Amino acid sequence: MQHADCLPSHNLPIRWADELSSQLISEETVLAWLPIDLDTQLHFSKGLIVVTNKRLLAKMLGDEIWQAWYYQKELLLTHRDYAGIGCLELSDSHARLSFWRYRLNNRIAVNRLIQCFTEQLDYHLTGKLPPSSNTLVQCPICSTFLSPEEECEVCEKQSHTPTSTWTLVRLWRFAEPYKGRLIIGFLLTLCSTAATLVPPYLTMPLMDNVLIPYQNGQPINTDLVTLYLSGLLGASILAWVLGWARTYMLARVSERIGADLRTTTYKHLLNLSQEYFGGKRTGDLMARIGAETDRINLFLSLHLLDFATDVIMIAMTAVILVSINPWLALVTLIPLPIIVWLIHLVRDRLRIGFEKVDRIWAEVNNVLADTIPGIRVVKAFAQEKREAARFHAANQRNLQINDRVNRIWSLFTPTVTLLTEIGLLVVWIFGIWQISRDEITVGVLTAFLAYIGRFYIRLDSMSRIVSITQKAAAGTKRIFDILDHVSNVPESSDPIHLPTIQGRIELCNVAFRYGNRSTVRNINLNIKAGEMIGLVGHSGSGKSTLVNLICRFYDVTEGKILIDGHDIRDLSLAEYRKHIGLVLQEPFLFFGTISENIAYGKPDATRQEIVAAARAAHAHEFILRLPYGYDSLVGERGQALSGGERQRISIARALLINPRILILDEATSSVDTTTEKDIQKALDNLIRGRTTIAIAHRLSTLREADRLIVLDRGMIVEIGNHTELMKQQGYYYRLYLAQARNVDTEDNAIVPIEEHNSRGAV
Repeated sequence: MQHADCLPSHNLPIRWADELSSQLISEETVLAWLPIDLDTQLHFSKGLIVVTNKRLLAKMLGDEIWQAWYYQKELLLTHRDYAGIGCLELSDSHARLSFWRYRLNNRIAVNRLIQCFTEQLDYHLTGKLPPSSNTLVQCPICSTFLSPEEECEVCEKQSHTPTSTWTLVRLWRFAEPYKGRLIIGFLLTLCSTAATLVPPYLTMPLMDNVLIPYQNGQPINTDLVTLYLSGLLGASILAWVLGWARTYMLARVSERIGADLRTTTYKHLLNLSQEYFGGKRTGDLMARIGAETDRINLFLSLHLLDFATDVIMIAMTAVILVSINPWLALVTLIPLPIIVWLIHLVRDRLRIGFEKVDRIWAEVNNVLADTIPGIRVVKAFAQEKREAARFHAANQRNLQINDRVNRIWSLFTPTVTLLTEIGLLVVWIFGIWQISRDEITVGVLTAFLAYIGRFYIRLDSMSRIVSITQKAAAGTKRIFDILDHVSNVPESSDPIHLPTIQGRIELCNVAFRYGNRSTVRNINLNIKAGEMIGLVGHSGSGKSTLVNLICRFYDVTEGKILIDGHDIRDLSLAEYRKHIGLVLQEPFLFFGTISENIAYGKPDATRQEIVAAARAAHAHEFILRLPYGYDSLVGERGQALSGGERQRISIARALLINPRILILDEATSSVDTTTEKDIQKALDNLIRGRTTIAIAHRLSTLREADRLIVLDRGMIVEIGNHTELMKQQGYYYRLYLAQARNVDTEDNAIVPIEEHNSRGAV
């Protein structure tokens, strides 16, 4: 049995070191390991995958036994990523043996793990010594697998990342336009705080010069009483006026900062590429722009103002106390260093806790964002209990994380209160002792106690704001995660402006990779202006990818796409897309009226233009049958309309902008035959005179296309019209006959041409 000292103990987490050491067999050495942070249900969970010189080991926290696979022929370890989540998969020639999910911040470590696994597998099969197995080491911080001379990219990046509390400073870019009003607000805060400190100071002469002499038998000096009481009243009124002006002005400024933050974040989000949204959940993005900005706004408008007031109050009070009696002031300030130390102790724990709370809360929102739009599917399959259980599980995880944070916070707050009470008691003891030695008067002690009450209240308030500050910091970090993301479809710094285009499209050696997966490669195609092109191929052959590249939802990784001889990356993105009309398989309608949805691409369209587009799309008749005609509400996502009606609305929307390039992505695949005929009539009007690229599930709908582009595994395999391709009896021929016979298109069975001709298909 292998001993623990054979493990890289300086790298391996303590929780795994002892457990793994008991699993190692004779002469087995750990070469690489990877921490896993998600389970198969995409919940946060801990696990470990280990590559040794003899086998692959894996275990998730909570599993009773380790899984183990010895190196053997046809064993394969691969990884892929989708929607921001990676999947590591172990398989052989017969089946998938196991898989693990992880967040993509571990991507470098995953690549290293696979490299080490592949080298060890090759060594066991061929006897060829791995060139790097004895030189690669693990980063002790992030567990990345690298050679000794390499610097860890992950740690290098993280070392320059500020703690989330400092992200609050970055909000200054939104506050800078209002700096004049902020300065006025700060001065008002200074003055109002100073005004609130006047009454305790006046109680000192009121006690020593009026009340105590009266107790000793002297008459009351009414002039002094009037002066002191007038001062108290005047200071209170002045503090109220200044406090109201300060609160009103700073609240208005903070509301505008919050509104600018929301607007800027949303605008930036809209300008990000399609790839970014493919890796994010709707509920998470909604939570960031909604709840997080609201939390930040509350912090700026209320809690930051209170914090500034607390700091000024404590500073001014400390100065006044020292000026009255330095020794008594020193005793008063005794709890302050302890409270500061406690704040430092819990700050990072609270920050991490609140960041976890935000992520879990986003998961709760994701369940809602998934379920509510898909409520028809939920009810159709009677999955109400399942979805309720899924929400309950997410809510319980949210509750557990909050309980952990509350355990820290519930201990911190009473501790601060206890320290302030003890501090007040010490001041009483020291003050009485000084009075007994005639070093201070009763009035001085009374003033001190009044100031101390304000001092400790503000100190307690400052300690409580730690929680609020960390919540706001966590929210700010999540907002700037969006703002810091740079679109991989950037706008040209000096764009070419084309008021009109002819519609000629050229694809020159185009290739595209999504993550580590190549979707299209070596595509060369010249589409004439006004030509209709049909894209044909199995699912996953690259049809939709080509359409996305032409629309510039993504940028090509190799080659270029030209419109009328101009690289589309050199054109203004917004202007270019105005020349493209897009009709999708599942048309999306916004909540609003029929006319608003038709005019979405041209908001200033007249009613006559809207009606003309609807007539051309064969939608005018059914629109008039609706209760309010063109002013009828379609409901969220157009649920008040049938599929065919929604499709004709989307065709009218495309017609209204009069595009030179038309993209039809499975526009008739999800409707019945009768509705398809109506839609096809609308499409005939739409296609006329425009460069058209069509993807169709039913190959028969593309028979009128000028050319058909047949794709397989991301490459063009055939080009020609329907008749030419059928005569070639190649890929398209087999695809067409397989669909005509309603058999699996993957079967690739070649039907004799005589049989095909006897059916009259050509």
